[in-house]
Amino acid sequence: MNKPASPVSADAAKIDFDAFRMRTFVEELIATGEVIVHEEPIDLADVAQALADTEKAIWFKQAGPERQELAGNIAGSRSRIAQAFGVQPHELLGELMKRLDAKQPVIEVSRAEAPAQQVVLTGDEIDVTSFPVHLQHGADGAPYISAAIDFANDPQTGFTNCGLRRLMLRGKAETGVDLNAPSDLRVIYERASAQKQRVPVAFVIGSHPVDMVTATMSVPIDELQLMANLRAAPLPVVKCVSIDVMVPADAEVVLEGWLDPHGYVEPEGPYGEYLGYYGGLKKNPVFHVTAITRRTDALFQTITISGRDLARTDTSQLEALRTELNCWRALKMAVREPVAVYAPVAAAGSLNVRVSLRQRVPGEARAALAAVLGCVGVKNLFVYDPDINIFNDNEAEWALATRFQPAKDLLIISDVKLSPLDPSLDGARTGSKAGYDCTWPFGKAGTMDRSAPAAPTYPGKRFASLAAALADGPKHFEELMAATGSRDGREIVRELEAMRLRGEVARDDQGLYCAGQRAA
Repeated sequence: MNKPASPVSADAAKIDFDAFRMRTFVEELIATGEVIVHEEPIDLADVAQALADTEKAIWFKQAGPERQELAGNIAGSRSRIAQAFGVQPHELLGELMKRLDAKQPVIEVSRAEAPAQQVVLTGDEIDVTSFPVHLQHGADGAPYISAAIDFANDPQTGFTNCGLRRLMLRGKAETGVDLNAPSDLRVIYERASAQKQRVPVAFVIGSHPVDMVTATMSVPIDELQLMANLRAAPLPVVKCVSIDVMVPADAEVVLEGWLDPHGYVEPEGPYGEYLGYYGGLKKNPVFHVTAITRRTDALFQTITISGRDLARTDTSQLEALRTELNCWRALKMAVREPVAVYAPVAAAGSLNVRVSLRQRVPGEARAALAAVLGCVGVKNLFVYDPDINIFNDNEAEWALATRFQPAKDLLIISDVKLSPLDPSLDGARTGSKAGYDCTWPFGKAGTMDRSAPAAPTYPGKRFASLAAALADGPKHFEELMAATGSRDGREIVRELEAMRLRGEVARDDQGLYCAGQRAA
C-alpha cells in the first residue's frame, strides 16, 4: 500500500508561493488572449450570463456591491488547461501521464509562512455570504460556491482525499454540500455519520487548473502527493487553524469546518448538473464553517457547469481529461497498439468516447470495446482504425457511416452502472452501454476499395518514354504522368490509345496499366 504523504521541513526546498496560485495563472492568460478583463462594476446577478456569452475566461475586477475580484471559466477550454501544464493541447494527456509517475515532495510550512492564512476569520467574523457568490442557473436553489476543492482525511488509509465539490449558501456559517453522487468523500462521511461522528473538511476556493485536474482524479495514493506530482513541483501545505487537515499553503481562500453527522437530512438544490440538465431537490448533509482563511489579495473563483453548450464549461473539460486518462490505461491493458483517445466535451466529457488503434491480431477492436466500456461513465464507445483522425468530427462520422454494420459491429452491455445523473435512466439504478466497431475487418484495411481517394501527388521516378515506364512494371495513371514529367495528362491518353491499338498496353484486374505482354 502507498504511504500517506509525509510533509518534510520547509528548509528542504525553496518554495515559490505564487507559482501555482490562481491569480498568477489568470495573469498569464492575458498574454495568450484567453481571458477577458472586465474592469467595470458588475452585479452578481449578471455574472452567469457574462460567462455564458463567451468562450474565454473572465476576470471580473469589481463584482458585487463590495467590488470584489472574481475569476470564472479558467479551465473552460483544452487550450487553457494545456497552458497550465506548459504544453500544447495535443500533448496534454501525455504530459499528465508523465507527471503521474514523477514523485515530488510535499512540504509543510508554518502558518506564518502560508499565504493562505494571511487573513484568519473565526467566530462572529465568519461570513461565507460576504464572498462574490452568484446564482448560476435560473432554477438553482440558492447561490452556489461552485469551485470548492475539498480536503479531508480518510481514517482507514491515512490519506488526504480531495475532490471537486459544490456548496449551496445556507447562511453566514452554513452551506449545503452534495454527497449524493459517488465519491471518496461520501464514503468517508457515511462511515463517520454511522458512528455519529463529525467529518473535519476544508474547502479551497481559487485553484490553479493543475490542482483542479487533481481534484477530478481517483488514484489510490495520498492526494496531496498526487497534487505535488501533477504540479511537477514541491507542494507547500499548511495545517488548518481550526481542524486537523492539511491544505495547499498557496490557496486563495480556505473554508474550514465539519460535516454534520446527522446525515442526509437537509434540502439541497435544485442545481444545474454537469450533464447539462437540472438535478432536483435532494437531501444532503450540512457543512458548518469554523474558520475562513485567505490571502490578503484573494481572487475568488467560480466555474461553469451545465447548459446546452457543455463544451465551454469547466466541468466538461476537466471530466474529459480524466476520462481520457482512465480509458488510455484500460486500452494499454487490452490491446498492443492504441493510437489515440478522445472524450468529446459536448457529451459532458465522459458519456461518449472515441479511440483509434492499430490492430495487430484479430479481435483487438472488440477487446478495446470491452475494456473501455468497463470504465465508469463511458456510455457509448466508438473504435476506429488509425487512418481516422478521431478528433475530427467529419472523419469520425464518415467512418461510422461507412465502416459500421449494426447487425455485426454493435456491442450492447446491459444492467451496468452508469452515472446516476444520466436522465435517460429514467429512475433506473442500472442501464446499458454500447460499443461501435468502426474498424475494417482484420487484414482488410489498405485495399483499394477501403482507401480514401485523395488528390494525386505524382510519386515515382522518371523514364525516357511511356513504353520504358510500362516496361518497368504496372502503374497507375498518376505514376505514368510522373514517369514522363507530364503536367497535363491528356497527351498520355492519346499515346496509350495508340499503344492499345497496337497491342502494346492493357489493364490488369486492379486497373493498372501494363505492357502488352504482361497484361492480365
